Amino acid sequence: MLHKRIFLVAQLGAVGFTGYFIGQYKAKYSEDVCDNALIVNGKSIKRMPGLPIFGTVSAAAPYSDTPVKDRVSQIMKYGFPSLDNVRSYDDFVLSYDRRNRVPNWVFEHLTKAHITRNDQVDRSKCDFMPDESVHPFFRSQNSDYKGSGFDRGHMAAAGNHRIAQKHVEQTFYLANIAPQVGEGFNRHAWNRLEKHVRNLLKVYQNVYCCTGPLYLPRRESDGKSYIKYQVIGANSVAVPTHFYKVVVAESADGCLDMEAYVMPNQRIPDETPVSSYMVSPETIERAAGLLFFDKLQRSKLNRINGKKA
Repeated sequence: MLHKRIFLVAQLGAVGFTGYFIGQYKAKYSEDVCDNALIVNGKSIKRMPGLPIFGTVSAAAPYSDTPVKDRVSQIMKYGFPSLDNVRSYDDFVLSYDRRNRVPNWVFEHLTKAHITRNDQVDRSKCDFMPDESVHPFFRSQNSDYKGSGFDRGHMAAAGNHRIAQKHVEQTFYLANIAPQVGEGFNRHAWNRLEKHVRNLLKVYQNVYCCTGPLYLPRRESDGKSYIKYQVIGANSVAVPTHFYKVVVAESADGCLDMEAYVMPNQRIPDETPVSSYMVSPETIERAAGLLFFDKLQRSKLNRINGKKA
């Protein structure tokens, strides 16, 4: 009888230990799957961190997969500046800065068709509107701009998207907007820069344009440098100190030229030429923490800011 009891206890112990080790193995396996894979439609897909696969690009509006994926690949032909909160629209792509409630960068691909006058497109019918694809915690609202003294400045310019009414309307999402000084900047100097980019299409077949805000340091009276910027509205929308544009223009024969600009967010005299705000692309990359056109080797550029590369 004693031997039978000892045997029964041994059996129960073996079952318990076996169950424990199986449970530990399954838990570890589940963690590995969660850490290294995505579950899509019941299938396990291995994660590939850092790669700009289109599955990581959030859509800002419902769409059919193929056309938007194809358009994203056209716009981002020469690479993503970063992969933070990337959102795709019908005719432009942006990275949204959830802390500052403005874009990190906005990318456009322009051809003559994009900027040609279209009687079916009416900008006056467009209204600024919050982007409901952005989490409510991180959205900017029209009320943030009201009474602030700043314009709602487009990063992807409305005049660059004349192929369809829907395209120009999407440029009025506040996710594409940042506070800009109105008189002397948004309505004048910045507008001249936007027109200059469109005028490049008189010479080039394709223009790839990346636009965004900068927050640059300034030396104060104590001799120290500080990054200081205003915020507006209940959602503390950041007012950038400067704005940049980095452009790659592609001719019909494949020749590539680059231009890069930084403008202070302040009134600029009308007589100031756009060319006076040209800077080296590397200067903007260091200040913004971004890499522009990283799939394009700089050695393949013919000119940078009008000078032989």
